[in-house]
Amino acid sequence: MLKGIVPPLVTPLSDRDTLDVSGLERLIEHLIAGGVSGLFILGTTGEGPSLGYRLRRELIERAITLAAGRVPVLAGITDTAFTESLNLARHAAEHGADSVVLAAPYYFPAGQAELIEYMGDLIKELPLPMYLYNMPGLTKVNFESSVIRAAMQWEKVIGIKDSSCDMIYFHKLLRLTKQRPDWSLLVGPEELTAEAVLLGAHGGVNGGANIHPRLYVDLYEAAVAQDLAKVRELHTRVIELASRIYAVGRHKSAIIKGIKCSLNLLGICSDVMAEPFHRFEAPEREQIRDHLHALHLL
Repeated sequence: MLKGIVPPLVTPLSDRDTLDVSGLERLIEHLIAGGVSGLFILGTTGEGPSLGYRLRRELIERAITLAAGRVPVLAGITDTAFTESLNLARHAAEHGADSVVLAAPYYFPAGQAELIEYMGDLIKELPLPMYLYNMPGLTKVNFESSVIRAAMQWEKVIGIKDSSCDMIYFHKLLRLTKQRPDWSLLVGPEELTAEAVLLGAHGGVNGGANIHPRLYVDLYEAAVAQDLAKVRELHTRVIELASRIYAVGRHKSAIIKGIKCSLNLLGICSDVMAEPFHRFEAPEREQIRDHLHALHLL
């Protein structure tokens, strides 16, 4: 069972279709030194759906090589095309990934019965274990209880990352996953990680951990230990980081822009965004710099 903090890596880019390879190496070393339990590439924070297929394959290869077996690597395979998801899963398996991560196909909204059929067809050919990724805010489709129950019947499905921001839904997952003691229940929103782990979740897939991995690892460990005083202290720091870094900018893309800008200012990697988005300009960049100073990170 996967437990702990598994950062959804940003994808360091030097231009729209070129990896910042040295930046990727520094980022992975930064995260492993911070005590993370795994690396999740090609997720939302990694701008996976915005990257070309060649670049996705290169990222998988390089991330696995750089991780060098020190922590598991989870590769996102979400796509609108069934064949492309399967091809990416096969590529990940060939190069040594530990598992894959799948959100609902976006654009055409699938019904719950259709999702079950889709996953059943995929699992028949899937070469690796798979985590579900519930991200209804972007896919517009929620993995409802019927889908989770069906998925739990497949040995190859080994957990779920929930980014719904819905604690009622989380409690339903918590009850359901007790039927599979080997399942990992991970949460995406860092603002909810402390509460979720205190209640029984197995960890967090938190974007802010790209910036300050040790903070999130310490929060997870305090929650597992039920050290409420320490959880309150560290949760307050996580909320402060999120409220500062994610509040710069006017659009939903500002969260990823803020994380990438922070990493650039910390000297870790480039802050180039996958188009159609662009990195922060000078005014926003200075705001991020001020926030990093306030957070004692710069």
